[in-house]
Amino acid sequence: MRRRPGIGGLQTAAVARDQYRLLGENVAKLRTDLMKEQLGTFRSQLEEFARKHKNDIRKNPSFRSQFHEMCAKVGVDPLASNKGFWAELLGIGDFYYELGVQIVEICLATRPLNGGLIDLQELCKLLRQKRKHDREAVSEDDCLRAISKLKTLGSGFEVISAGKKKLVRSVPTELKKDHNEILELAQAQGYVTVDEVKRRLSWTHGRALDALDTLLDEGLAMIDDGHRDNIRRYWFPCVSSISSFGADS
Repeated sequence: MRRRPGIGGLQTAAVARDQYRLLGENVAKLRTDLMKEQLGTFRSQLEEFARKHKNDIRKNPSFRSQFHEMCAKVGVDPLASNKGFWAELLGIGDFYYELGVQIVEICLATRPLNGGLIDLQELCKLLRQKRKHDREAVSEDDCLRAISKLKTLGSGFEVISAGKKKLVRSVPTELKKDHNEILELAQAQGYVTVDEVKRRLSWTHGRALDALDTLLDEGLAMIDDGHRDNIRRYWFPCVSSISSFGADS
């Protein structure tokens, strides 16, 4: 028969457990301190890198995007505030604030045409036209970062995906799966017909018409009845070019 451990054995086991626990806590603290020290070193090196390449960061969109990725890896957000070290060194807080204002202006100007939903590439194209006299080039990554800052203000701006396209929404429209599928289908020609929606998506006539009517009501589609075949087209400016309407001011 196996003997149970005595009082002395239990006390020895308890002391051993406490020692292992303390050892584990010390190792964890050492690892945390080491990580903090490494993070501090990375941040210092990042600041030195930013000082050295300040002009490239401000003028080169690709370089600026890579710089943002470096910042994210060490928990630094240069856009968190317009004040402080990063804003004073690079001025990129003001750069994205200005982009945000111009994006709002473009979205407001084009809203009567697209219902508040615009292709990201089209938005960037209009933004570049608006900023053609500025020295800093603008990339899609810059647009996305500026829009993300607008979103944090509760302004209703959001980037959504429809097929291969990214669309910027500037109105609080709730698009459902059916609506997104129609927008994806319209990307081929810029428009769809009821029969095309029924055939390509295997929908009933009522389902296709209901989804299209909703998109019409939201101002995202326009009706075109001027064809000899008498087939109604539903055009979607948000997935076709609207540059010719002149959004810049």
